[in-house]
Amino acid sequence: MLIPAINADTFEEVQRKIKLIEPYFSLAHLDVAYGTFTRNTLWHNLAEFALIETELNLEIHLMIDKVEKKIDHWLNPSVKRIIFHIGGTRDAGFVIDRCHKNKTEAGIAIGPDESVAQALAYKSKVDFFQILAVKPGLPGQKISENTFERIREVRKFCPSCIIEVDGGMNKETIPRTIEAGADRIVAASAIFNSGKDIKEAIDELKNVIR
Repeated sequence: MLIPAINADTFEEVQRKIKLIEPYFSLAHLDVAYGTFTRNTLWHNLAEFALIETELNLEIHLMIDKVEKKIDHWLNPSVKRIIFHIGGTRDAGFVIDRCHKNKTEAGIAIGPDESVAQALAYKSKVDFFQILAVKPGLPGQKISENTFERIREVRKFCPSCIIEVDGGMNKETIPRTIEAGADRIVAASAIFNSGKDIKEAIDELKNVIR
């Protein structure tokens, strides 16, 4: 399954990218960064969030700290999944429970420098894991080579888990990612910055996944 990722600096850019992908998808991945958990900031304006007009379901990747204090702000009917980092909260169980109470799936992101074992401790509670193949925040980074081994590690200790992979995904890295055990592929630069027509870029990635 291919999921388009939107990482943007402004609300206008968020809206533009949503309109570009709406004809081809039912769900989009939206990156949020306050500049605390990450070195950079991405769009994160809650007042503007309420103004998003789209029929797309949303998957929100919260690259933020103190998630337990902010989670309720990002839960609304259009949000079907929330992804957060263990290192961004003191109470991962609480965050998962808040998501489930609002009928929202909860996913734990595991960055290149984060503990797989620590995340797997929640495998009986969480709905899926996201292997982040690059450092959180900046788009367009090259995939970390340890990504494939980390996918295999999660698959080994949780054969039934849904594994999503985000970062550095393109027609060369996607086959290796799927071979390692990934179920979902999140792509941003390969869709929006390919230099190709948006439909052509999407079809190219979907054909690789098939």
